[in-house]
Amino acid sequence: MRRLTDTDGLSDVQRDILRTVRDFVDDEVLPVATELDRTDTYPDKIVGRLKELGVFGLTISERYGGLGESLLTYALVVEELSRGWMSISGIINTHFMVAYLIATHGTDEQREYFLPRMATGDVRGALSMSEPGLGADVAAVRTAARPDGDGYLISGQKMWLTNGSSASLVVLLARTGDGAGRPHRGLTAFLVEKDPGFGETRPGLTVPGKIRKMGYKGVDTTELILDECRVPASWVLGGDDNAGRGFYQLMDGIEVGRVNVAARRKDEGGQTDVEAGMAKYLAAEYCKEVVEDAFRIHGGYAYSTEYEIERLYRDAPMLLIGEGTSEVQKMIIGQRIVSSY
Repeated sequence: MRRLTDTDGLSDVQRDILRTVRDFVDDEVLPVATELDRTDTYPDKIVGRLKELGVFGLTISERYGGLGESLLTYALVVEELSRGWMSISGIINTHFMVAYLIATHGTDEQREYFLPRMATGDVRGALSMSEPGLGADVAAVRTAARPDGDGYLISGQKMWLTNGSSASLVVLLARTGDGAGRPHRGLTAFLVEKDPGFGETRPGLTVPGKIRKMGYKGVDTTELILDECRVPASWVLGGDDNAGRGFYQLMDGIEVGRVNVAARRKDEGGQTDVEAGMAKYLAAEYCKEVVEDAFRIHGGYAYSTEYEIERLYRDAPMLLIGEGTSEVQKMIIGQRIVSSY
């Protein structure tokens, strides 16, 4: 994996960061990944070391105690961590997206309150858009937030939260209006604080338990049930004036998750949905093909849980559906190309 540190134009600091992460993966992730996967165990020790290394603050501004690195550095770090165990990248990837959303769209108060603790990993983030029966149509969100005094009462059911239990901050998409014929215009992003763990983690918010998955083990994936969970109006992402802009904000954040396979264009600013979709689609499809070829080459050894390929064969399909399925990426790419030409 030396090619990552040979990426054109990297600074000495970036190369040092990648070498440190690579050594960490070799020494502390690869030796335990198979056993942690087999037992579906949350990697507390690895997460503790990631906090010590400053990885949770990688892209957060130095003003808030982070390292202030680019999305390119983030993408390369995610590649190195995924080399050891894809689930580790899942733990930090959603955290990075939440930090990006607050840094880019949050108010000064929200940045000052959350980002310093996110930089140390003491506050870890989760992102909540999906719902049961929703599929890929984010604009069809049914979880509703109704105004109540100086806040909102949120009720509904969310699904597929990565870090749903371990996170203490959830960026949650809920409906605050009918959107006047355009449903995505009636969605608002809320910053919802909670205690880590399962059960009722704040009044009106329950994390029922861990969803059992074919792969992507260790990282906790959960539902979220809200029953008139009260959130202050000041915790609308960007302030109450940004109510109704949640769809646009979260799509910007999702691009961060997708560009961890091609980050430079996003660093330059502006909309990168097509490029991020292309990168995500191509990388996920190639991953599936490479893992399947390796499975065929290794035969019975690949089928045994004693060896790594069996784990990779179960992990790879998540990349085809996570953060927008390959079919959704093709729709995004096709629609934008048609509108452009």
